[in-house]
Amino acid sequence: MSATVAVLSRIRLPSAAMTFGVLLTGVVALGAVLAPWLTNADPLGLGTDILSAPSAAHPMGTDDLGRDLFARVLYGGRVSLGVGLFSGLLSVVFGTGIGLIAGFAGGMSDEVLMRVTEMFQVMPKLLAAVVVVSLVGSSLTNEVLVIGLLSWPATARVIRSRVQVLRGQDFIAAARMGGASPLRILWRNLLPNVSAFVLVSTSLQIASAIVSESFLSFLGLGDPGHPSWGLLLQQGQLFLEQAWWLTTLPGVALAMTVLGMNLLGDGLSGGRAR
Repeated sequence: MSATVAVLSRIRLPSAAMTFGVLLTGVVALGAVLAPWLTNADPLGLGTDILSAPSAAHPMGTDDLGRDLFARVLYGGRVSLGVGLFSGLLSVVFGTGIGLIAGFAGGMSDEVLMRVTEMFQVMPKLLAAVVVVSLVGSSLTNEVLVIGLLSWPATARVIRSRVQVLRGQDFIAAARMGGASPLRILWRNLLPNVSAFVLVSTSLQIASAIVSESFLSFLGLGDPGHPSWGLLLQQGQLFLEQAWWLTTLPGVALAMTVLGMNLLGDGLSGGRAR
């Protein structure tokens, strides 16, 4: 049986919560992907209908510059989901690598890597992200790198813990006796056996990264040329009493996405490798 089949065979049928999470995330993701086909409005285009309530012409209303909020939420989802996806994947790849090496090597290597991990873990992530982005400049690339490189410790600790359990098992001893190099053992023997944990971490890290990106954008540190949900929330707070839709609807999209990703992660953790 291949490593992939072996991992999949250990995953239970999805729970109701996990199914709901997939549906929530899928609806938002489809809206972002299909944005050009769901609306003809330009998310940056100005209009004459200022602070117009939701209507047939503008399903989510308009903002103070007459811009169609439906289009801005759909296209803003591309930014939020894109930054969240790439930041989450970056943190998971980096954290998985650190966790594999620390858990398998042990000794001084483990000590050094875990001290570095703890240093990053106790650091206020959002505050550090604000400082770094303020220094290096606001761009989508900088957001991805900053969020991803500040979010890996949780993944590293989970993977390290699992690898420490696996490294003493017979199949690892057999691989060593067969002359397999440490790199081959990490890639062919250990990584497939922590794949379920990596999937769980990926889902949770993406959700966390989306929140972090929204926080940065809400503070005005996002890329103004690519408005995200956080920027929409920041712009809409000035009109809370006049136009409730400017903050409520982007907030609902953000909440749906984060809830969906967390439910997906909880479902995967319930079916992780036993």
